[in-house]
Amino acid sequence: MFLNGIHVSVGRVALIVACLSFVFVASLLFTGCTEVSNNPHPAGSETTNTLFVPFSKRSPKYLDPTSSYSNDETPYTYQIYEPLYGYHYLKRPYTLVGRAARDIAAPQYFDKNGQVLPDDAAGERIAETVFDVQIKPGIKFAPHPAFAKNDKGDYVYHALRREDVADKHQITDFKYTGTRELTADDYVYSIRRLATPRIKSPSFSTMADYIVGLKEYSQKITTVDKALRVKLAPTDRDLPFLDFRAHDFEGAQALDKYTLRIRIKGKYPQFKYWLAMTFFAPIPWEAERFYAQPGMAEKNLTLNFWPVGTGPYMLTEFIENRRHVMERNPNFRGEPYPCEGEAGDAEKGYLADCGKMTPFVDKVVFDIEKESVPLQAKFLQGYYDSPAIERLDHGTGYIVAMGDDKKKEKEFKEKGIKLPTTVEANNWYLGFNWIDPVVGKGNTPEQAERNRKLRQALSIAIDWEEHIAIFERGQGMSAQGPVPPSLFGYREDGPSAFNSVVYRKAPDGKPVRRSIEEARQLLAEAGYPEGRDAVTGKPLVLNFDYQNAAPGAKALLDWYVKQFAKIGIQLEVRATDYNRFQDKMSKGSIQIYFWGWLADYPDAENFLFMLYGPNAKALTGGNGENNSNYQSPEFDKLYERLKFLEDGPEKQQIIDQMIVLVQKDAVWSFGFFPTSAAAYHQWVSNGKPTQIIRNHIGYLRVNPELRSLKIAEWNKPIWWPVSLILLLLIVAVVPAWFAWRRRERETAARSIASEAKTS
Repeated sequence: MFLNGIHVSVGRVALIVACLSFVFVASLLFTGCTEVSNNPHPAGSETTNTLFVPFSKRSPKYLDPTSSYSNDETPYTYQIYEPLYGYHYLKRPYTLVGRAARDIAAPQYFDKNGQVLPDDAAGERIAETVFDVQIKPGIKFAPHPAFAKNDKGDYVYHALRREDVADKHQITDFKYTGTRELTADDYVYSIRRLATPRIKSPSFSTMADYIVGLKEYSQKITTVDKALRVKLAPTDRDLPFLDFRAHDFEGAQALDKYTLRIRIKGKYPQFKYWLAMTFFAPIPWEAERFYAQPGMAEKNLTLNFWPVGTGPYMLTEFIENRRHVMERNPNFRGEPYPCEGEAGDAEKGYLADCGKMTPFVDKVVFDIEKESVPLQAKFLQGYYDSPAIERLDHGTGYIVAMGDDKKKEKEFKEKGIKLPTTVEANNWYLGFNWIDPVVGKGNTPEQAERNRKLRQALSIAIDWEEHIAIFERGQGMSAQGPVPPSLFGYREDGPSAFNSVVYRKAPDGKPVRRSIEEARQLLAEAGYPEGRDAVTGKPLVLNFDYQNAAPGAKALLDWYVKQFAKIGIQLEVRATDYNRFQDKMSKGSIQIYFWGWLADYPDAENFLFMLYGPNAKALTGGNGENNSNYQSPEFDKLYERLKFLEDGPEKQQIIDQMIVLVQKDAVWSFGFFPTSAAAYHQWVSNGKPTQIIRNHIGYLRVNPELRSLKIAEWNKPIWWPVSLILLLLIVAVVPAWFAWRRRERETAARSIASEAKTS
């Protein structure tokens, strides 16, 4: 063959390639044997005080606290921002505590004439509630260029031109930063900003119904915004600064530097939980002014990408759909780790860091992992400290896998993987439509009693313990009523933990499901002996609407059919897609259905309102969450009292009464509360599972030394394949070398003979 006009033999080429391969493999063997070579993070980073976690699918879309509401955004927003309130990290039931606020503000009540009312005034008398929230002094915003000032006291970056930001891509590209103290005015600004027409806040519609004047304020701000944008095209991204300081309203005011006043229409005890959400995080006007400058939006230099807060962390790197980094806010004052929790916390090690200042971790690194298989592999190799920092389903999956596979169980235990579990504020239930003539309320007292016994019989027959064992792989607990554990109102010695209609108490005090014979007796009393109408003799056929028509749901739906068949009832399954299912629910054109609910806030009211008559879905055009369209004057009267009550003995008593009512009416077969499970490596401490508390990262502590040792132990390079390749290369090279040498000698001999002949 010819290379650039030079004749090279094929054997020589093979020899060269083999030699180069030999050198390459040898270099791998002798230079890589002392290092772990598959680490996806920079070498040595595992020894630093850093938490490594993945994120999936995409970068968070909204980090602006006014609009942020998605689960995947919370690991950032709740660490960077500080709402007024938060939750005690360890206590259950969940207990509100102050974050930026000194403590939880006591409400002040006023009648329609502005006269002060006592704390125990009836809710119907209260025309307005006032909260005066005291903010902790000395809180500082994280360093940010929006606060930077020069020697004259002027803002360095508040008068930028488009060309000034042409080379800016991240917030760290700005050389100078500054800070200032948090004041009540920053919270006033954020509440006013809920009314902005420039972005959509998921909280606005609810807050506009409660915060005094907010709805009218929104109309005013919309007019102001239109005037500012009158000369702009609808597609323009550079919008003039909309300064909410210039437009006040009576619902939120700063009484002084550290006192925020919020006025609420009527009485709304659950409002305090809203103050623990980032919708009520402080927003400094300087940040809005900074980001409103020309060229900022097109460089994604906005609050959605670069938030400005007072929390324990600040965002320092944002590579979209690839990598995000939060680092310790150097201006954060530190908060002591709690010294008390619920029973068992000390034994689980959750109190070991009592009194130490948080946050414990210096840096949090989020790397994208689009596929589950490599994510799990990297977690098991030790390169991620948790497979999902914002979700609790990964841990549940590992628990199930351990039950299915002895090898995985052995591996997870040997690696010391922590899988702490909890039963969260989440329920799944089978509901009966109250407006249906067969399983609903009934038109006469006699029919109502018959239908009630039918529902009770079905509630006994549907074995939720079996469902949990088969379909939830044991990860859940059967529900005795609508209120889950971890909330005020659920108590082990009350009706929330024992449904006497469906269960009886065993000698050890634990609830045991009543027998099928008892269910059949109730069915006969309902007029359907052996599952047939006592008058017509026709079999009883009931319809079950399910929200998933995929083939994978068949086993579950077959299970439901068998549950009804245990007492002789035929079940007609009507599975459909979720959109169609929702339409049918809104119209009330269902008989029996299956659905669930995840709490918006940790209050029993957030579950009991799903059985409140005026919230009936079919009677409100689909706007209510009473999916069963349950109507009970007695329940509704109790709910009207409940919604005005603070946690205490009276509220507990009313919750107990409401639970007993719905247990007797069997409006739901109460289903189950799913188990949630976090997943952490052995070097991560304080990982108490929760879906309510979102600022949990600051409480986590890592042991970098242990992590480094385990990563090295679990990822020892396997060199025998390289040695084998090297041996094969030698086997290939040596014969090639000898063959080449032989051909070279033969060629030389022929050349000499040819020259001699010629001469």
